[in-house]
Amino acid sequence: MRKLLALLLLLLQFPMSLSSAPSSPAITVRDLGVPVKAVNWVRLHPGRGPDGKASLLATMGQNNGGLFVLDIDLATGRCKQFNAAGALQQYPISAIRSPRTGILYLGSHTDGHLLRYDPAHPERGLEDLGVIDGDQAIFPTGIAEAPDGTLWIGGYPGCSITQYDPATGKFRRLGSVDPEDKYLYPHVGTDGTLAALTKFTHPHVVVINPVTGEHRTVGPVLDPEDKNQRLMFYKGLDGRLYIESHAGNFRISGMELEPVTYLPPALPGVHATHKHQYQEILPMPDGLIAAWDDGEEGAGLYTKVRLTSTNPSVAPRVITLDWQGGGSNLFKLHLGADGNIYGSSFLPEHLFRTAPDGSGMVNLGRCSVMLGEAYAIENFSDGTMIITSYPKSHISFYDPKKPYRFGTDAEANPRDIGRLDDVGIRPVGLAIVPQLKKADGSIVPERAWVGSLPDYGMWGGTLAWVDPKTGAHASHRHLVQDCSPVALQWLPELKQLLVGMSIESGTGTKIRAQNGAFVLWDPIEDKLIHAGDFGLADIGSVQAFAPAGNGLVYAFIANNRFAENTMGGPKCAPRLALIDPAARKVVATALLDASLLPIAEHAQFCIFPGPDGIYGMTEKCLYKIKPGTCDAEVVWRAPEGDKLDVPGPWVGRTFYFATGWRLRALTLP
Repeated sequence: MRKLLALLLLLLQFPMSLSSAPSSPAITVRDLGVPVKAVNWVRLHPGRGPDGKASLLATMGQNNGGLFVLDIDLATGRCKQFNAAGALQQYPISAIRSPRTGILYLGSHTDGHLLRYDPAHPERGLEDLGVIDGDQAIFPTGIAEAPDGTLWIGGYPGCSITQYDPATGKFRRLGSVDPEDKYLYPHVGTDGTLAALTKFTHPHVVVINPVTGEHRTVGPVLDPEDKNQRLMFYKGLDGRLYIESHAGNFRISGMELEPVTYLPPALPGVHATHKHQYQEILPMPDGLIAAWDDGEEGAGLYTKVRLTSTNPSVAPRVITLDWQGGGSNLFKLHLGADGNIYGSSFLPEHLFRTAPDGSGMVNLGRCSVMLGEAYAIENFSDGTMIITSYPKSHISFYDPKKPYRFGTDAEANPRDIGRLDDVGIRPVGLAIVPQLKKADGSIVPERAWVGSLPDYGMWGGTLAWVDPKTGAHASHRHLVQDCSPVALQWLPELKQLLVGMSIESGTGTKIRAQNGAFVLWDPIEDKLIHAGDFGLADIGSVQAFAPAGNGLVYAFIANNRFAENTMGGPKCAPRLALIDPAARKVVATALLDASLLPIAEHAQFCIFPGPDGIYGMTEKCLYKIKPGTCDAEVVWRAPEGDKLDVPGPWVGRTFYFATGWRLRALTLP
């Protein structure tokens, strides 16, 4: 009691010493806006309306607000818009309009439901018919209509086949038709023959008995590595199913193959198994033919439809659609040499720009032929950006000092120059290596180095380089067998490139490698110096690097969720490692505390230099690494229900990141 009274007397003597002490400034987090409101998985569905006249529907996917269907007024372009009810129903992966009834069916990702829109009953909106086949069909790959009006639906990742009967509303799930492949694309012939193409590990055709569910492989089985092999599976003009291949041409009848000398053209108005569009858009009842005027072959905006007629006396016209987008998820954020924040959206890939305070935000539009997503962006010494894009690991160059006009011609800006090899598909790793001098005095110009995961159905990604001035390039594969380079760090002291190898293989495959590796590469002589684990056991995938000073480098090691959950990879607890590349050893390592997990979906670039050290990001928080150690200290933890998705750059003491479709800024005190 005496001690307590003494403390009270002390406080009364110095009242201002506590009450006037300033509280610590708080971290502030601001939303800067929604940079991109675009759409993906876009298709036009011409047909006959309930009044017998021309009718045009469209399906579009988006993240904020979900996928939607448009019922388009062909005179004005005004749309009746029907958004999916489920928040997980974001992508209309498969969609088909029945030529019999005019009803539109679509398979939704990420929840794997079958949806329906009936133009004769717009008051019903977009109806949810239920789950196709649970976890076996979260990505409904294709829908085919049988002569009896039932639908056959292929599913990923189970390579599953499911029948739906519109008359009864019942699903009949036949399960997987292949133990290794994951993707399935069905067709049904007018004779009732049911067959499907599997992709991508060993593409082949499977015939299925629609009554018993019995199935077996017919025809050639492809090796994705053999570019001389080919296989086209399609529905012919006569309504029968055909295979065109390097091993011969066949018609499928029931469960058997019949060799043929003549292959009919593909039947217009049905989906192709080699792409997600119709084989050919049929004219509507009055002879109108609809096509996008600003779609995949143009700006990628999908706001204008060009209507032409089979009657040459009818002039073409363009209608402008009034659909409303809610927002596209962001995929990559970057600080340009001009001080602006740049970034790209995900499916479709649009480039945006904003000042650091969020002012002047603009969707610049298309920056790649691919319209997928920009995995990486870096600046050359002259301020020009390189943008690496999925799919096919396309390369684009963009100079912010010049007017924006996307294309592939020499004067385009951004300019897409294509692929650096025929293997890479997801160009995850990117580093700029400055101009260097060889031992003989000759100059190796400034180059961009790109690490890519391999294409669908393949193992072993590529490390490639490109000269931005001349376009010269070269590529290397299997630096470590069946692994892929995903993290790149230039080491100026050693004049070497540090490469982090992931066990991840191409989509649709089962992982073969159990451990990744550290690779040292000589960019002057363009050759391997060393590949190994630096003494770190069970190394897993090396996902990201950050320079730690004094020649040391931080590495983030983890197998992402896609590798572990979908590709059969081993579990690898996320951890940090401080490595010495010169000595080829690990200085320190520690598991990431469980309270910080889960890691962000895209684990690459998740550790990075900040204003006063090295920082890292998970879905739950921003953390800082204590210098010289692998101890992580939480800087900011997202409130319940909030998260961090995409890490971005630091500008001063402000960290930029994305949550879904929102660009956000976190400022330290």
